Amino acid sequence: MTTNAAISAVNAGKAAIFDLDGTLLDSMGVWDQVDIDFLGRRGIEVPADYMIKVASMQFQQIAEYTIARFNLPDTPEQLMAEWDDMARVAYSTVVEAKPHAVEYLRHLKSTGAKLAVATSLPPSLREPAMKHVGILDFFDTTVSVDDAGDVGKDKPDVYLLAASRLGVAPADCTVFEDLLLAIQTAKSAGMKVWAMHDDSSDADWTAICDIADGVLFDFADAPRIL
Repeated sequence: MTTNAAISAVNAGKAAIFDLDGTLLDSMGVWDQVDIDFLGRRGIEVPADYMIKVASMQFQQIAEYTIARFNLPDTPEQLMAEWDDMARVAYSTVVEAKPHAVEYLRHLKSTGAKLAVATSLPPSLREPAMKHVGILDFFDTTVSVDDAGDVGKDKPDVYLLAASRLGVAPADCTVFEDLLLAIQTAKSAGMKVWAMHDDSSDADWTAICDIADGVLFDFADAPRIL
């Protein structure tokens, strides 16, 4: 039987890096509704490919893409402020953690593993959500794509920055993500990647299963040793 002391010894010098939306947080439905309401105010139906297109972008990139795609008169700052207002209440009161996510983070913390968040969410959304679901205090660092040079998760910068802040080599990091593009990017950085299923990624699930080191529907099935 593996003892807690043995697990701690194995996990010493290891790290786990977690995405928030769709991975630790069951939150993608919030953005579906924001998109429906936001575009609906402008008499536009949400195109089928819109969420897929913007999923790996950082916040300002999404605003710029949305303005260009729908020929909107708004500035990126106006769009981001409107989205922020629409999402803030849901993230602080409605969003919940994925099954057994809290228990899994508590377990990893007890083993001595270092923990980071790598997210596209701005602080005004991520901090209330993390506090609401009870995971804010588990993490050694939180890194956004904005911290990593204003690039989205199509580049490995955010994962490499998280590893650097934790003082752990990329090869000793396990990333938990839900999006195919993000999984591919983290793998390209030399990291191990476990995929959390989210309905928003159903179309890519076969490809995700092919490249991920493991797949999850529930954090109860996540690796106990990194």
